[in-house]
Amino acid sequence: MPYPYVLLSAAVSLDGYLDDTGPERLLLSSPADFDRVDEVRASVDAILIGAGTIRADNPRLLVNAPERRAARVAAGRPEYPLKVTVSGSGDLDPGAKFWHTGGDKVLYTTDKGAERARGLGLAADVVPLGPDLDWAALLTDLHDVRGVGRLMVEGGGTVHTQLLQQGLADELQLVLAPLFVGDPEAPRLFGPGDYQRGRLRLVESRRIEDVVLMRYEPTAPGAGPSVTAADRRWMSTACDLAALCPPSRTAFSVGAVVVAADGTELARGYSREGDDPVVHAEEAALAKIDPADPRLPGATVYSSLEPCARRASRPLPCARLILRAGVRRVVTAWREPDTFVADADGSGLLAAGGTDVVVLPEYEARAKEPNRHLLG
Repeated sequence: MPYPYVLLSAAVSLDGYLDDTGPERLLLSSPADFDRVDEVRASVDAILIGAGTIRADNPRLLVNAPERRAARVAAGRPEYPLKVTVSGSGDLDPGAKFWHTGGDKVLYTTDKGAERARGLGLAADVVPLGPDLDWAALLTDLHDVRGVGRLMVEGGGTVHTQLLQQGLADELQLVLAPLFVGDPEAPRLFGPGDYQRGRLRLVESRRIEDVVLMRYEPTAPGAGPSVTAADRRWMSTACDLAALCPPSRTAFSVGAVVVAADGTELARGYSREGDDPVVHAEEAALAKIDPADPRLPGATVYSSLEPCARRASRPLPCARLILRAGVRRVVTAWREPDTFVADADGSGLLAAGGTDVVVLPEYEARAKEPNRHLLG
């Protein structure tokens, strides 16, 4: 299911703390960075914080600049983004500022938590997610029911940790403040646990007065049928590659990327790349990798169109090339239609060979775009 774009935002001390243990909130950002955060808030559809942040900081969670609120209204959007919080227990102070400032609010909780929250009379739409909190169900509801395309998550550490560990975060915006906390009882940004593999990609670093903003994107593919935010990013890259294909009336335009388990890009390719008028995208990408590369069995092939099961131009179709390479996970956006080959079933061939096939239908329209002239 499609989810919102999930942007994690946090500021930490040099030793990784979100706050100290004093009675007042420790201000880690600079005035200019607080203004940057306000700008990001104004750009999103919803802002989420955990129940612990409401209890500890009692934030209003608003877009503060009047001109930014006015620009939202002029664009036909609500003056304030939707405010979202998560609480397993539903035990929250109904007098907290969160409920009484800004626009609409929603609380995601458990079935038992919903009973408690409704009994407290919280000024929010209360949504039970079942016996336990379910982040996938929460994000699906935000996207499908509430129309949230971009979600900003401002904490706390437990929320950030869970979203990263479950591969649901598309971006991390981390501000590093030039001070130390040093108190082992103070809250840290990230807790222990099983995080995604590999290194995150640094996409921006910027000095803002005396703090540094760093923006990171996860790169590691999911495992098996599980989909991560990085899977969606790599599929977007495959769709971009499809747009580079020389046009043809006898073959599809397809893009492909091969990515190792740690998020390292091994190769990319697209249909009719270079001087080969019949090369397929997956074929072009795999040809650039040493067949003995030990990373291939753990890699993922991203292809904007289902790998072919039969073809006339070469002895081996792409599905068999993938199996021969030892790759055991393929992510695609679009099942091959019968335009050129009847009953094409590359996914079935791959699955029979022990490869997990994942389809991301939210990218189907982008994958079809360079092939509109073939589809009628």
